[in-house]
Amino acid sequence: MNLKTTALFLLLSGSSVLVACDKEDEKTTAPATDTVQMMATLNSKNEVTPTTSAATGSMTGTYNKTTRELNYTITYQGMTPTMGHFHRGAAGVDGNAFVTYADVTKSPITGTTTLSEADAALLMKGEVYVNLHTSANPKGEIRGQVMTK
Repeated sequence: MNLKTTALFLLLSGSSVLVACDKEDEKTTAPATDTVQMMATLNSKNEVTPTTSAATGSMTGTYNKTTRELNYTITYQGMTPTMGHFHRGAAGVDGNAFVTYADVTKSPITGTTTLSEADAALLMKGEVYVNLHTSANPKGEIRGQVMTK
């Protein structure tokens, strides 16, 4: 090998080591998270048959895709709910309730639930909604579709 060939070889070898180091650093410094932020805006227009209620609310939470645990906080104003649930259903579609909130008498409503695999899949597709019911609107007064932030 002559001097130019040796120098070129060393230069190229060093470059590939630097590239390999950069790629290795990316693997160790890019944290993977299983937690997703969730939110919903509740109002009367979101009900399948809209109500005339001026009540509003919101839902915020975190969902862990590995444990399927959903932590949520629901706030509302302008109403006195008699019950509340997470329901299965896309926007504009009524669906079955699958989580009932323990106490809806005061805002905020907080809780944690572990979803089934099927309900977790619906949540991630945007096919779960929050519904708060009142005696004036027993099918639901305000509703909000749960979406990722």
